Amino acid sequence: MKINFRLLYLSIIISFMVGCGPKTQDHSGHDMGTTDENGNQALYNQVMDIHDEVMPKTETLYNLGKELKAKLSETKSDEEKQQLQKRIAYLDSVNGMMMNWMHDFSPPTDTTGDETVRAYYETQLEQVKKVREAILLAIEKEGK
Repeated sequence: MKINFRLLYLSIIISFMVGCGPKTQDHSGHDMGTTDENGNQALYNQVMDIHDEVMPKTETLYNLGKELKAKLSETKSDEEKQQLQKRIAYLDSVNGMMMNWMHDFSPPTDTTGDETVRAYYETQLEQVKKVREAILLAIEKEGK
């Protein structure tokens, strides 16, 4: 459980410090688990590369939501308010996908067999790809 909270905390900190320094590839907040000669390390690296690619984009989602909330407070039309609320909820749900994935990401321990580890990372790779797709689509839809 500590691994999940450390990863979540690290990711939140990174997202708010995106413009403050060079990109880091340090994933010391969690342990990769078992490695083998057949590619578990490569799968883990792919998962982390996608995470590193899209995590900074959660700040963009946050800023887009903030802009929409500002528009919402200035809007008089009920129809326009409903549309803005839908857009805000959409951005929040996409951001929530990333937060949920990070919270649930828990690499297998060294005592887990290589095939179990491989299956876990393959599943995580597919999940994080879906998160990436959702984030990129949400940013595109908002025109940023």
